[in-house]
Amino acid sequence: MARKILLGIKSVIVVPLFWVFTILLSAIFVLVMTLGFRRAGEFFVNLWSSAFLAVAPLRWKVAGTEHVQPGTQYFFLANHLSNFDIPLLFRAIPTPIRFLAKKELYKIPVFAQALNVAGIVKIDRGAGAASYAAINEGVAKAKKNGYSLIVFPEGTRSRDGELHPFKKGAFRMAISTGLPVVPVTVNGTWEVWPPGSKVFYRGDGNVVIHEPIETAHLTVKDIDALRTQVYDVIERQFRILHQS
Repeated sequence: MARKILLGIKSVIVVPLFWVFTILLSAIFVLVMTLGFRRAGEFFVNLWSSAFLAVAPLRWKVAGTEHVQPGTQYFFLANHLSNFDIPLLFRAIPTPIRFLAKKELYKIPVFAQALNVAGIVKIDRGAGAASYAAINEGVAKAKKNGYSLIVFPEGTRSRDGELHPFKKGAFRMAISTGLPVVPVTVNGTWEVWPPGSKVFYRGDGNVVIHEPIETAHLTVKDIDALRTQVYDVIERQFRILHQS
C-alpha cells in the first residue's frame, strides 16, 4: 500500500512536469519543422520519446534492427499494450516513423500543431467513411514525405496484457501502400502502465523487429492470409518474451 501511495505521489508530480516539457518542446518542434529542418525535427521526436520513457523509467532492449535498411520505407505492424509503446517504438525502430493518433490528442493546444506538422495521421472513429478517406490521405502524405508507418492492428491497447485478434483494416491499408510489412513484437510496457491505471511503474520493455514481408504483389484478396502471417509471427515471439 505504501509503495502504491508513493507511486501515486510520483505520478501527480512527474506527469504535469512532463506535459509542460511536452508543450514547450512542441512549440520548438513546430518552429523547426515550419522552417524546413526535418532532420532536426527527428532529433526533437527522439528527445521527447526519451523523456517519456524516463518518466517511469522504462529500460528497454531492441532486437532485429538489421531488418530495417536505411533509406527504405516500411509499414510496421505491432501489438499494443500501453501508452509507452509509441515513444518506445520511436526510439527502437531505426528509421523515421509516423503513427495514427486518436482525435482527442488534437484537442491539446500546441501539441496538436506539433502532430500536424510532424505528419501524424489523425483518426476520428466516429466520422465513418469520411474518417477512412482522411486516414488514407494522411497515410499517403506520410509515405510521400519519406516516412515509414506504424499501425496497431488490434485497434486499441490491450486491457489485460494479452495479445488480441488483429483487425482487417490495418492490412488493407498496408497492401494499399505497397510497402514491405514488418511485424513488431512489443513486451513489458503493459506492466509499466496498464490502461486505466493512475500510476506507472518502473520496468523493462522489449521490442523485436521481424523480417519484412513484401506486399507489392498482394491484393485485397490476400488480406486474411497476410493478417494470419503477421499475427503468428508476433504471437510466437510474444509468448517467448512472456516466458523469459
